[in-house]
Amino acid sequence: MMAKDGQIPPVFGDLRIQPKPPAGVRYERDGPLLRVVGEYRGCISGPRDVGVRGAELDRLIARQRDYFAGRGEAVEWKTRAHDEPADLTARLRAAGFVPEEQQTVLIGLTAELAATPVLPDGVVLRWVTADADMRRIAAMESAVWGQDWGWLGENLIGRVAAALDDIAVLAAEADGEVVFAAWLVFFQPEADGFARLLGGSTLPGWRGRGIYRALVAARAQRAAARGARYLQVDASDESAPILRRLGFRAVTTTTAYVWTPPQPGSQG
Repeated sequence: MMAKDGQIPPVFGDLRIQPKPPAGVRYERDGPLLRVVGEYRGCISGPRDVGVRGAELDRLIARQRDYFAGRGEAVEWKTRAHDEPADLTARLRAAGFVPEEQQTVLIGLTAELAATPVLPDGVVLRWVTADADMRRIAAMESAVWGQDWGWLGENLIGRVAAALDDIAVLAAEADGEVVFAAWLVFFQPEADGFARLLGGSTLPGWRGRGIYRALVAARAQRAAARGARYLQVDASDESAPILRRLGFRAVTTTTAYVWTPPQPGSQG
């Protein structure tokens, strides 16, 4: 049975489980927190309730900020609407963390979402593993966002090399050009039963033509073949309505709070 809106199925735990890290990336523990080091920016996650309050929580937050400051790197602290204590986000702001756009956490039943993808004429899907394909995906993402996303290609290459069974990368192509890409991440045995949908950017000229829905269906098929009962995604305001129409349910929201090192010559 699928959970109602606002209810998280027990299999998901705290929704913060991490897949096996690629080469050059490591996981570190600091009390209740998991610290991901070695990616394009650091990442902090923790249980629903970090278990500390007041000044002790402030020290925990400052320790993460200062750790990545020492590396000269930005860091994001992934929060969810149901986190405790309630003043966590206020304390992150006070420590210099800035919120990014809120996303909706959605969960769907794989069996209900797995379907034959329906694609527009001229578009083909390919499951890819080659380094060159990952770099083509990164180039597409760079074009979509107007920023250098070369780090993503190297990250995907590393993840495929570290644990090919943990990730499945799908590209939609037209006339040999990547027009959309997304991937599917499976989790370690303690999280068996679900997979996470990631990616999902589309070149502007190909939006509104059903490619996003097609790649959800294709990844659901792949997840079903692996025995994953649920699919989970952190969705933007643009994607969430599409996913809800497909049958996903909202269980909470998530916001990344990001601390960025001061630029040379700046103050603060």
